[in-house]
Amino acid sequence: MTTPTIETFALQLPQGGITLSCRAAGPAAGPRLVLLHGFPEAAFVWDELMALLAAQGYRCIAPNLRGYERSSSPREVQAYRAKHLVADIAGLIAATGEGPLAALVAHDWGGAVGWNLAVQRPELIEKLIIINSPHPGTFLRELQLSPAQQQASAYMNFLCRPDAEALLAENDYARLWPFLTGMNGAPWLDEATRQRYREVWGLGLTGALNYYRASPLRPPTAEDPGALAVKFAPEFVTVRLPTCVIWGEADTALPPSLLDGLDAFVPRMTLHRVPGATHWIVHEQPGRVVELMLGYLGA
Repeated sequence: MTTPTIETFALQLPQGGITLSCRAAGPAAGPRLVLLHGFPEAAFVWDELMALLAAQGYRCIAPNLRGYERSSSPREVQAYRAKHLVADIAGLIAATGEGPLAALVAHDWGGAVGWNLAVQRPELIEKLIIINSPHPGTFLRELQLSPAQQQASAYMNFLCRPDAEALLAENDYARLWPFLTGMNGAPWLDEATRQRYREVWGLGLTGALNYYRASPLRPPTAEDPGALAVKFAPEFVTVRLPTCVIWGEADTALPPSLLDGLDAFVPRMTLHRVPGATHWIVHEQPGRVVELMLGYLGA
């Protein structure tokens, strides 16, 4: 079987002068999947999954989110509020085909965008697939009430520091690699993959860090109430779409306690817990993730 080619292109969105650099694979007429990465990643992390899914006839599109790689990177923190991120992906969906996506697939910060898009623009998506990305309802609860989650998420406050870019870039990103290696040593992180990360990070970290600076969902501190100042009604974040949640249970930053009560916010949920997998399950077990995705898409 021929391995599907990964295409690259730049997509200029009609609103806001934003351009997204994208990666894609699969037949142009195939059912569309859009895949959203997280921090400190980029669209290339989906390449292996896209090749496997393209071989099954899907048209896969993975944008670099605004602020990442060669996508537009506004300097203003407010440009990274949820409404702008949602508008980017809604624009991408409209520009790359007719009708709704077969599924939106999202991990980490991509999932934060995905949850919001599913609530605000459900007509754009037939199914939602979330991979280790906390729903805002359960994440808010845990950030407000759980000392364990507050400690696990303490890194978010570091990433909001005005000097975070400089600190993270020092000594060949010595403070950034542990985000990837800190859960199981990341045996998947070979030198070639490290170099791909270096190339992305070398294009700039400010856009990626502005996601954290723009969001109030972070642990409270003596100087900043963070999540304690946030309140929203459950219906404001309830997802009515069919949703598959794939969760690596060895994720120490986003532990499985974030799944408790999730069905109240996602009533049409299928949940797959993956023991031993960490936050980086897409790197660790791409075949397993694709197997679960294909099973759900065919259901």
